[in-house]
Formats: sequence, C-alpha cells, structure tokens
Amino acid sequence: MRNFLYPGEYLDSTYAIDFDKLYQQGYRGIIFDIDNTLVPHGAPADERAILLFSHLKELGYSCLLLSNNKEPRVKMFHDSVGADYIYKAGKPKPSGYRRAMEKMGTHAGNTLFVGDQIFTDVAGANLAGIRTILVKPIHPKEEIQIVLKRYLEAIVLFFYKRHIRRHGTGYESSAKQAG
Repeated sequence: MRNFLYPGEYLDSTYAIDFDKLYQQGYRGIIFDIDNTLVPHGAPADERAILLFSHLKELGYSCLLLSNNKEPRVKMFHDSVGADYIYKAGKPKPSGYRRAMEKMGTHAGNTLFVGDQIFTDVAGANLAGIRTILVKPIHPKEEIQIVLKRYLEAIVLFFYKRHIRRHGTGYESSAKQAG
C-alpha cells in the first residue's frame, strides 16, 4: 500500500494537467483547492482560472472548490468560476471530500483532487480514496504555518520522488475506467 502522504502525481502547475486525457480515461469530477493551486494565496480568480473552469465544464466535468477558508473567500472565487464549493472543509478529514463527491454526483473511482499541500490536500484525498495530483505552489508568499509545513513536505517529497524512481506512479498503465 502506498503512503497516504504520497500524491498520485506531482506536477509543476494545475495549468499543466491534461484534463482532456483524464476525461477520456473516465474521470468526471474534479475537486480543487484554491490558494496556491489555482491562484496566489488570497488572490481573486484570474483569467487563466476562469478559462480553465470554462473548458472543464465544456468537457463535461463537475467541479467543486474544497477549502478550509471561510465562506467569503471561497464564494468570491466561486462567483468568478461558477464551480460549487464547500468552505471550512476540515481538510484533511475525508468527510469533506466525500461530501464534495456527493454534491458532484461522482465517486472515488472517477474523481480527481488537485491541490498544493501534502498534509491537508493530498492526505485527505488519499484517505477518501481519490486520485491526487499535487502541484507546486504558485507563489512563495504564504502564511507562517504553511511555510513551516513546507519544510516537512520537502522531506516527504524527497522520499516520494525516490519511490517514483523505483516504482512509477501506478497511473501510467492503470488509469481507472469509471462510468
């Protein structure tokens, strides 16, 4: 069994993910973190984020914003991109992820999670059985508690990269087909 702190994939950016290919593989729902995943911490939705969500909807994805932030922050982003949302989600508890799938009408086998933090985003999605994509933070300016967690994340990423060199991600040849 893979370490629950290891992401399914680790990529440079949310905007580098091949969502078209993932849709062809059977994925139908995407749960997103907001801050430092889609935009810099605290920033409003920008044109790139708005275009991404427009494209995802055209493809047929259900999208949901899952955030530990308070409602005003999450609703502001929702108002720009039109994705459903859950605020004060309690990540990494898997219950928020399960609620997100319920709202989207998806299940763990056809849902993706995209986020920038291991101990909240990746851990919670893995505990809920969802395929995870960890992305590098968009901007280095973060709250102090996140900055401190980044040092611990660096240790996890060191071992994750070593694991990948030895074993691969497991998603190259075994994409989950779901209805």
